[in-house]
Amino acid sequence: MSEFFDLILSHLPWFWVGVMIVCLIFEAVTFTLTTVWAAISALLMIFLSRTGLPLRWQFLIFFLITILLMIFTRPFAVKKLHLGRVPTNVNSLDGQEVLVVKKITKFEKGEVKASNGIVWTAIGEGSGAEIPKGTVCVVSRVEGNTLVVKEK
Repeated sequence: MSEFFDLILSHLPWFWVGVMIVCLIFEAVTFTLTTVWAAISALLMIFLSRTGLPLRWQFLIFFLITILLMIFTRPFAVKKLHLGRVPTNVNSLDGQEVLVVKKITKFEKGEVKASNGIVWTAIGEGSGAEIPKGTVCVVSRVEGNTLVVKEK
């Protein structure tokens, strides 16, 4: 076992190349933007390992760089890459005109028909005044599977 560690210590740049490759393969399989930061850190460690810095300090620096990259750059990357979001057509209903097909009251949800013919559950926006059947309304927002509407 000692020979194995001696081999790693004598070839530290290649050790960090291996860590980087493993992290990149894992990232390619999962695409969760977690191990890519460790791969970037490992790339930096390839050059830092050539300085003769002890292995325990290299590991500490590796973990610190990885954590800092995850904290400061991952949220930005997730936002730009739109990860974790499932796009739906429901957001296209915002601002669309709908027709009330079942009266909406303060204490009871009603139903509205969108221009594509789909009937949605709806509630009134604001004071909760009654919206009678046959009224044209505008969708102000979507809350789950319920449209929040206001009279036009």
